[in-house]
Amino acid sequence: MTARAVLFDLDGTLADTAPDLAAAANKMRDARGLELLPLDVFRPVASAGARGLLGAAFGIGPDDPKFPAMRDEFLANYEADLCVETVLFPGIGPLLDELTARNVRWGIVTNKVARLTEPLVAQLGLAEVASCVVSGDTTPHSKPHPAPLLHAASELGVSPGHIVYVGDDLRDVKAGKAAGMMTIAAAYGYCGTDSPPATWDADCVVESPDRLAQVLRGSV
Repeated sequence: MTARAVLFDLDGTLADTAPDLAAAANKMRDARGLELLPLDVFRPVASAGARGLLGAAFGIGPDDPKFPAMRDEFLANYEADLCVETVLFPGIGPLLDELTARNVRWGIVTNKVARLTEPLVAQLGLAEVASCVVSGDTTPHSKPHPAPLLHAASELGVSPGHIVYVGDDLRDVKAGKAAGMMTIAAAYGYCGTDSPPATWDADCVVESPDRLAQVLRGSV
């Protein structure tokens, strides 16, 4: 791979947000007199947002008539305690510092809505150093549609063919490929439960942030 810029997914790629997402779902269970579930139940589905967390916590999906109200309750819980236990994955901070020091432009493209993305990115200390931050509602479409990635490419001023997109979900790879970008699957992330990253047809699969740094060091 030869690239001039790097885009990252947020949840499960740059930041370990699962503990705070799980806490928001468990707060709902507690309010209903249900026992709290362990983090391991929520971690694999954390990249799927409210849909994934509510599915794990209550076994419901978007087609359930109770879903909209429960989604709003979940998001309110999460917004109230957005960055309590959330941290960058080990090795991600140095990687971003290295890209910045090398004048490699990098940004964030997430399906998390802006009202959650922007304060979280700020609390993680990334707002001032990221070249762009694209949220799930920045464009009319969210991933796996390529629109958010193409919007980010425009903000970076780099053609999609010279950008690497890194993500921990199949829809990240689908979006990256649809946008004409090179793709890296972050197998250290949440990755869902449907298929392993090796089957996503990404250009590269990395098992750790350190390996991601090695790959990017040789690519940009």
